[in-house]
Amino acid sequence: MSTPEPILFCWSGGKDSAMALHSLLQEPQFRVTALLTTVTEGYGRISMHGVRRELLLQQAESIGLPLHEVRIPPQCVNPIYEARMERALRIFLDQGVRKVAFGDIFLEDLRAYREKNLARIGMTALFPIWKRDTHELIRFFHSQHFRAIAVCIDPKVLAPGFAGRELDDSFFGDLPPNGDPCGENGEFHTFVFDGPIFRWPIPVRTGEIVHRDGFVFCDLHPATKGAAK
Repeated sequence: MSTPEPILFCWSGGKDSAMALHSLLQEPQFRVTALLTTVTEGYGRISMHGVRRELLLQQAESIGLPLHEVRIPPQCVNPIYEARMERALRIFLDQGVRKVAFGDIFLEDLRAYREKNLARIGMTALFPIWKRDTHELIRFFHSQHFRAIAVCIDPKVLAPGFAGRELDDSFFGDLPPNGDPCGENGEFHTFVFDGPIFRWPIPVRTGEIVHRDGFVFCDLHPATKGAAK
C-alpha cells in the first residue's frame, strides 16, 4: 500500500472548513498533518471570524491535529499577508508537504489567488467541497451532526439578530431568499463546536454583540469543558 500524501489544511474554525476537513479525513490517499490559521495580532482572534484564540486551540485539541498560527496585523494588507503566509508554508514545504487544502466552494477569484500564491513556491491547492451545491452541503452538515454558531454577520444582507444564533432549522428557515445557506457571498461566518471531526464538543457560550468595521460580531466565550464524546 502506498504511503498517504501529507496535506496541510487551512482552517478557519467555521463550517465550510469543518466539512472540507471531514471530507479529506475520509480519503486514505491523504494524511492531514496540521491546521494552519491566521490570527490577528493584538486581538488574539481568528482573522475575519473574530473568534477567540483560546477556542481555536480547543478545536485543534479536539480534532487531534497540530495547529500552526500565522500572526497578521489588524487591517492586514495583501503584501504582508502573503509574506507571512509564505513563510509559514515554506516550513511545511521543507517537511515534504506539497498540497494545501481549503474549504472554499464557489469564489473563483479567491481560488485563483490561492493557486497563484502556492504555485510561486511549488505547492498546489486542494478544494474538497468545491462546487458542491450549498443546500446539499447544509443537509450533509446536519446529517453528520455538525453544530455551529454564526459569529460574524454582514448586516447589508442579514439582520443583525442572526449573530449568535446556532445554525439550526430555524436559522435557515429565516434566511432571506438572496441568502446563500453556506454564506458564500459573505453573509455570515461561523464557529463549529461539534461534529464527527471532533473527539469532544467545544463548550462555548455567547457573549456581547458588537458592530465593527461594517460587520456584526457575536463574541464567544469558553464554557465549562464537557466530557469527551
